Amino acid sequence: MTPTSRLGRGVFCFAMACSFAGLAAPTDSARALDWPIRVAPLLAPAAEPSAQPQLSVVAGHAILSWIERSGPRATLKFAERTTSGWSDPRVVASGDDWFVNWADVPSVTALADGTLAAHWLQKSANSTYAYDVRLSFSQNGGRTWSPSVTPHHDGTATEHGFASLFPAPGAGLGLVWLDGRAMKADGHEGHGNMSVRSAVFDPAGKQLSEALVDDRVCECCPTAVAVTSDGVIVAYRNRSAEEVRDIYVARFADGRWSEPSPVHADRWRINACPVNGPALSARDRDVVIAWFNALQDQGHVFAAFSRDGGRTFGTPIRIDEAGSLGRVDVELLADGSAAVAWIAFAEQRAQLQVRRVTPEGERSTPVTVAGIGATRASGYPRLARDGNDLLFGWTETENGSSRVRTAVAALDGSATQR
Repeated sequence: MTPTSRLGRGVFCFAMACSFAGLAAPTDSARALDWPIRVAPLLAPAAEPSAQPQLSVVAGHAILSWIERSGPRATLKFAERTTSGWSDPRVVASGDDWFVNWADVPSVTALADGTLAAHWLQKSANSTYAYDVRLSFSQNGGRTWSPSVTPHHDGTATEHGFASLFPAPGAGLGLVWLDGRAMKADGHEGHGNMSVRSAVFDPAGKQLSEALVDDRVCECCPTAVAVTSDGVIVAYRNRSAEEVRDIYVARFADGRWSEPSPVHADRWRINACPVNGPALSARDRDVVIAWFNALQDQGHVFAAFSRDGGRTFGTPIRIDEAGSLGRVDVELLADGSAAVAWIAFAEQRAQLQVRRVTPEGERSTPVTVAGIGATRASGYPRLARDGNDLLFGWTETENGSSRVRTAVAALDGSATQR
């Protein structure tokens, strides 16, 4: 990473927020798509101050996780969705030496056998970006958790983060993460290459493997992962020698990771990390991906579909209307269309919006879920599909404090509130 890259992250975000008002709407004439959903509040059990929400739905097991702060102490909590709303929160772990960041977010997810797996980030040295991924497992619904372990064993005091967890086919837990072991100098601030690596654990928490996915990627954009009938697919922002940072995917098949390939040749060149990663969703061999770019300093969100397990993707479909801060999420729907969520910038304010899009490029009218802060404090909004419902999670920032909020929308258009 170049010495200017870290500065570029903050300057880039500020400039983007100030420039969207004058952007033109899409000029394509795709037929409008009907989507009569109504968003209703869903009371979240997160106390104030809370942030870093994450949503996970595995085999109908919907989980909301977040971090609460008390002075220097951070606590990872989670709740499960029930017929009457979110359950009472449970604690996974807490610490005074955690790395807590608006974009690099902990998570809790269920595995195929009901085991719960969680991850968080713990400092490994005094350098700002020296931290490790910590994993823990629970066999009793989150009442107790195993001692934490790391999936990486390089022993370097550098960045290990932006992890994405998933139920590994035929095993227990799989994950991918950004790994800075080849970065030179001190942690994130040095020169060298950030990589994407993967690991698999059995349900008892024993590590079965660790592998390299890509040896040169963008240093601080979240990763995404999904499981197809052909195997696992991971998406991330790549980094070429010319500082082109387009979205790439790699697939795990026949016991190894495929050669990484671009989803689309955006050719977005930026000498800084935009802190804006992709999102994935898959069912059988169908895959949808959403991502952000800011060519010519104009932020837009796109989605593309694959019918062959992520080997190839169709033409990108523009999602936003006037401009976007990105921070995308996406979910495949039962009919093969997808719901895409993003932070839009319209009428001089930022909004969490969602719209339905088909592989043919048809788009519904955007639906506003909530107003949301345009700064980093609002973090990454979340979208998940729980059966016939879409779940939303975001951080509400007001008067210097923050609180995790959630909402729900029934896909059949009925009002849903729990």
